[in-house]
Amino acid sequence: MLSVVICTYNPRSDYFRRCLDGLRSQTLPLNRWELVVVDNRSDEPVANSLDLSWHPRARSVREEAPGLTPARLRGIRETNGELLVFVDDDNVLDADFLETAVRTADDKSFLGSWSGQCRPEFEEPPPEWTRRYWGNLVIREFDNDVWSNLPRLPESMPCGAGLCVRRAVALHYLHLHESGKRSFQFDRTGSSLLSGGDNDLAACACDIGLGVGLIASLKLTHLISPERLTIDYLARLAEGIHYSSTLLDSEHGIRTVQRTALGRTADFLRIMRMKKPHGRILRAAFRGRDRALQQLSRSDICRTQEKN
Repeated sequence: MLSVVICTYNPRSDYFRRCLDGLRSQTLPLNRWELVVVDNRSDEPVANSLDLSWHPRARSVREEAPGLTPARLRGIRETNGELLVFVDDDNVLDADFLETAVRTADDKSFLGSWSGQCRPEFEEPPPEWTRRYWGNLVIREFDNDVWSNLPRLPESMPCGAGLCVRRAVALHYLHLHESGKRSFQFDRTGSSLLSGGDNDLAACACDIGLGVGLIASLKLTHLISPERLTIDYLARLAEGIHYSSTLLDSEHGIRTVQRTALGRTADFLRIMRMKKPHGRILRAAFRGRDRALQQLSRSDICRTQEKN
């Protein structure tokens, strides 16, 4: 049994409809997978307009704790499949996505978590200057499968869109939160743009002796609205990514070094030489990293005081 989990918060109705249409078109027979929609406190309850009658094993639940992390944890608790597939409400899976996910689970028993290619579908033609930031928008296209047992290696790290995890990996992630070992949410809450929870979940595969990877034959389309291609959004996104990434690195024993005065000067000069969109976004990325380092420093001081 495979379980599909959609965590959603105030979804765009047209995007969400296409997401569900993509699932309805899957080649994997309905009796081999279940579908759970987790409504994370949407202003208008999703269940009021959601039609899941086409699937005999589909249901919607409402998670009152705000944030993508509680929604994902609820999805893990609500499902029974040995393989979980997390689908965003703006993802349209290729028709063979679930079938390919199952085949990957069977053929690559050494992998605990994996994702695939994410093609963009822009509502409006994107400004050319945004291209260098498409990776931050979970746009990823590649030709060959890659994998590793290194939890923070970007070249093999799965993304949250269409993230596939074995139940053992998901249960380990659940345990980290229920036992208090993950007191911080790396995921988005409301309008925040923290973006590390999917990496944290995927990396749990390495904690239990499995690998992480990217599978070229696993494909989906990511629907991208114009507001996600503005300077303001991309700057906020860069800040959230670097903030959560720095904290997540620390959880895995990788400590980012504080910038020296010389380093801050070099960063300032680098920003000043860049054109406005890029300079503003880089400044936001540095700001996110520095916020995380300050938080880690405060935590270190608190732990030292508790020992003394």
